[in-house]
This record gives sequence, structure tokens and C-alpha cells, in this order.
Amino acid sequence: MNTRQLWSRRLFLVGGAAMLVGALDPMEGSLVILPGSGLVALGALLGQNERRLIAYRVRVFFLIAIGVGAMWWLSAIGGFGGSSGRSMWWGVLILPYLIGWSMGIWGPGSPRWLLLLGIVVGLWYQAILVMILSNRRGRAVAIEAGIIVSALGVLTIAGCISRLRHRTAELQ
Repeated sequence: MNTRQLWSRRLFLVGGAAMLVGALDPMEGSLVILPGSGLVALGALLGQNERRLIAYRVRVFFLIAIGVGAMWWLSAIGGFGGSSGRSMWWGVLILPYLIGWSMGIWGPGSPRWLLLLGIVVGLWYQAILVMILSNRRGRAVAIEAGIIVSALGVLTIAGCISRLRHRTAELQ
């Protein structure tokens, strides 16, 4: 293994781990997920993978960057929904972050360890919904956010299982 490939693997390992750790708290963890996805994209570039894989990882990074930027901008101007005076539809601007993160976990070239831990994070997102719903004072906004996070968890679990099954079929 040459030096470039070694660095590529290291960057993917650190970046993938950062994306998983940051996902435990999606809001605050965005400060870890964004550079983590950048490291994964850089690792794909350094590894001289096929162009399709490099383009995929760079697109994931840009989706996450756009969504994280929108999330922090909305937070800086007072949020959306409720008493902010902005419609809940402003939350759509954050969707690229959520979709990009999920795609980054189960995308092509993801190692088995990332897929398995992605399933664990998806299950954590299901637990978040249960915690929100079990809170009797839960507000409608919290419940809606919990449902979105839960849907992201289901998407991530499905993507990881599909990729694992595809990988197993290739080995046979």
C-alpha cells in the first residue's frame, strides 16, 4: 500500500468516525460532521478512487455544508416556526444536511464498520422519537422534529442494510 492510499484510509476512518460521533446530537454535532465529511471527500480524492466515487463524496460534502450553513443561519436569526414569525417551511433549508449525512454513511465505498455503526445511529434516532413522545409536555414542534429525525433514522438503517446486502451478494 502506498502513502497516498494509507492517508486516504486514515482520512476516511477519521472522517467517518466524526460523522458518526457528531450524529449523536445532530444540531451541535454539525460542527463535527461537516469537517468529517470533508475528510471523507479528501480521502476519496487522495485515494485516487474512480471519478464517480469522488464526485459522490464531494456532493455529500456540499449537501452537508449547505444544510449546516442554513441551520446555523436560521439559528442566528432566531429560528423558524413558533414565535419567530417565520414559517415552519424555512426548515426545508436544513434538509440537505440531513440527506447528505445519511448518504455519506451508506454511500458507495462505505466500509462495513461504518454501515454497522450507521444502523446503530439510526436506532438511536428511533429512541429520540420515543423520548420525545413519552414527554407529556411535548410541544408540536418537538414532535414534528422527532418525526423527521426518526424518518432520517429509518432511511439510514434501510440504506445501510441495503448496502450490506449488496456487498454480501457481490462476495458470493
